[in-house]
Amino acid sequence: MINRRILNVSLLAVAFAAVACKSSYQLTNVSRTRLVVDARYDVQPDQQAEAFLAPYKHKVDSVMGPVVGIAAHDMAARRPESDLSNLLPDILMWAAKDYGEKPQFAVYNVGGIRAALTKGMVTYGDVLDIAPFENKICFLTLTGDRVTELFEQIAHRGGEGVSHGVELTITGDGKLRSARLNGQPIDPRKTYRIATIDYLAQGNDGMRAFREHTNLNSPQEASNNTRFIIIDYFKALYEQGLEVDAKTEGRIRIVN
Repeated sequence: MINRRILNVSLLAVAFAAVACKSSYQLTNVSRTRLVVDARYDVQPDQQAEAFLAPYKHKVDSVMGPVVGIAAHDMAARRPESDLSNLLPDILMWAAKDYGEKPQFAVYNVGGIRAALTKGMVTYGDVLDIAPFENKICFLTLTGDRVTELFEQIAHRGGEGVSHGVELTITGDGKLRSARLNGQPIDPRKTYRIATIDYLAQGNDGMRAFREHTNLNSPQEASNNTRFIIIDYFKALYEQGLEVDAKTEGRIRIVN
């Protein structure tokens, strides 16, 4: 009798589930439109909305508005190489001294660079737009053969941010033709110390060679977030009266 009751309750539950999943609604049409948000909305602003947002805007501006440096020219990130994707791994190399590290090169993924820099004053908010994620600087060691594997994976992706001294020649279909560091070929018998971000150290973004690392130094305090390191770099130059500059220089070249 108990088993029959259990069976009856189970069948009843299945029946209710079937009824619940069945919907009388049917999709009949899909449409879309594009709403352009531009200066036309500034002509006659909604005063009530502005009044409502004013205290919040003041708070946001007080955090995002302070100037941290000056960009010498417009900079954007693109593959295989660009000024901005060169700048960020160079900044990781610059910061290494604060961690007692002496890496031989650095890697920063282009996909993690989420905005461009505009010539002139750069604010905290501008840097936050460029590096909005919680990625933190880290240092690791790879053997020479794993470095070559890493460069092959970078070639397959069409290029990533690499620091000054790295010279990669890749094909249009993503093959690595040659790899040199400071003018020397990669030695498979040596080990190489690398600066990067913890997200890549886990082998993400197609750079699986990083998973074979040793001697990981990955501080996880919030102060080690890349945005703060970028800001520190901008401030250091700003205090010296210098502008932040970067250029393409043949770090990654595409050949036929």
